[in-house]
Amino acid sequence: MSFDKSKLPSRHVSVGPERAPHRSYYYAMGMTEEEIAQPFVAVASAGNDSAPCNTTLNAQADICREGVIANGGTPRRFNTITVTDGIAMGHQGMKSSLISREIIADSVEVSVRGHCYDALVGFAGCDKSLPGMMMSMLRLNVPSIFVYGGSILPGTYKGENVTVVDVFEAVGQHAAGNCPLQELIALEKVACPGHGACGGQFTANTMACVGEAIGLSLPNSNMAPAPYRSREEIARAAGAQVMELLKLNLRPRDICTKAAFENAARVVAATGGSTNAALHLPAMASEAGIDFDLFDVAEIFKSTPYIADLKPGGKYVAKDMHEAGGIYMGMKTLLEGGFLDPNPMTVTGKTLGENIDEITWNPDQKVFYDVAKPITPTGGVVGLKGSLAPEGAIVKVAGMERLQFTGTARVFDCEEDAFAAVEKRDITEGSVIIIRYEGPKGGPGMREMLSTTAALYGQGMGEKVALITDGRFSGATRGFCIGHVGPEAADCGPIALVEDGDTISIDAEAGTIDLEVDEATLAKRKEAWQPRSNDYQSGALWRYAQNVGPARDGALTHPGAKAETHVFADI
Repeated sequence: MSFDKSKLPSRHVSVGPERAPHRSYYYAMGMTEEEIAQPFVAVASAGNDSAPCNTTLNAQADICREGVIANGGTPRRFNTITVTDGIAMGHQGMKSSLISREIIADSVEVSVRGHCYDALVGFAGCDKSLPGMMMSMLRLNVPSIFVYGGSILPGTYKGENVTVVDVFEAVGQHAAGNCPLQELIALEKVACPGHGACGGQFTANTMACVGEAIGLSLPNSNMAPAPYRSREEIARAAGAQVMELLKLNLRPRDICTKAAFENAARVVAATGGSTNAALHLPAMASEAGIDFDLFDVAEIFKSTPYIADLKPGGKYVAKDMHEAGGIYMGMKTLLEGGFLDPNPMTVTGKTLGENIDEITWNPDQKVFYDVAKPITPTGGVVGLKGSLAPEGAIVKVAGMERLQFTGTARVFDCEEDAFAAVEKRDITEGSVIIIRYEGPKGGPGMREMLSTTAALYGQGMGEKVALITDGRFSGATRGFCIGHVGPEAADCGPIALVEDGDTISIDAEAGTIDLEVDEATLAKRKEAWQPRSNDYQSGALWRYAQNVGPARDGALTHPGAKAETHVFADI
């Protein structure tokens, strides 16, 4: 396969007498004249030793090179960072999590821009690295394929499959006196048995499903667990197929249309996926110049059947989904039920509908229910709006029995104070715990609250209290936990005006969340309100707080494609 470089970005660093100094660097790395004349394909890896989610990515990225080379391209690998939520959780390190999405997208962008790469294959494993990598693809708009590194296999404890969430919840059980320390230690040693990202339908696996549903990943490529040998074949195939996309000039924005984003939101809701998708889908859409905010996502959630029996609301993990036929098995029944648009293009060069046509429904698998007989008619994930959250909020109700809650507020201005109260068992049944000043700007960084919610569940309080925050929840969170409340407290949203003892009513069926305090009282509180300062007055978190927008729009830090005067792919 031969390529004309005259319209490719890499001509700026490899073609013509004036680029002799540039080519000298390539010769220094042992490249041949033929390799320099071929298209340059960026192979971006979020591989590192920070956590098991990322430890196989570099090896997969190196195998991807083989597919690129075999099909007439020259691969150039580079790495980007991650912040792994399971390790960052429950302390100040969690403030670095969401900003890592922007750093990943920015770092991939600047490396591709600086070196004038013609195409991109991106490998990611942990929560924010998935949307970050896909955001960079949409921003640059060079032919691209996204590859997930794969999930971890479930651990086994006392004959049962376990995940890291069981460990978080065991911390609460230990605090309640129901789990001896030696059992907690035994569980922590077996819950994560090897390489890969968290196994339930938490944020990583949710966004991996999004990668396939939105068309940026090869069909049935993302659910194969990290240790499986098939991941090598997937990496090689991605390298080969990106060269085909380059030949076709099929770009991410040709693939990720408004309909494709709607399909992705359907898949999130149908699988009881992470509420974080309601943050990441709007951010990805902005990179493509598409309006798609929290309310657009919530509207789709409202009418989507919940069909996947996956943890944390159900019983199965990503390995089981893979064995059941992958997310395409779920999309097969969603399409037949009229819940997906078959027309968006995918990285196969075929439409989503054409890809799904190649899948045969397996009536013997147990993970996906037929849409005609769903687990519940709607409600894997639900959007909320009301006087406490005029700019919306989000809650994951998969597996919950109780969808309405009215209680009295117990207010905390940071997660640490709330967690301390939970550990002391100083939370009464019927409370609505408010954790505020944890939003994108106010945190800064919009921390997740898994340590607190898991401890509550471990104490048996999971559905006896509600928890509301302008921060986020882990995809592993379960219970009446409402996040992304906007406007956030740092912007004097209503959540900043709540006081201990106020009545708050939540109806996840009707999609409402209301602070039952009269307007005159709230007006007085607003007059007395003073902005809060935080300890992050320099560095990356300070810069993030200055630039970040509301959660409703995806916590964006730049204007997105709508403000573009040119697209990198066309330089």
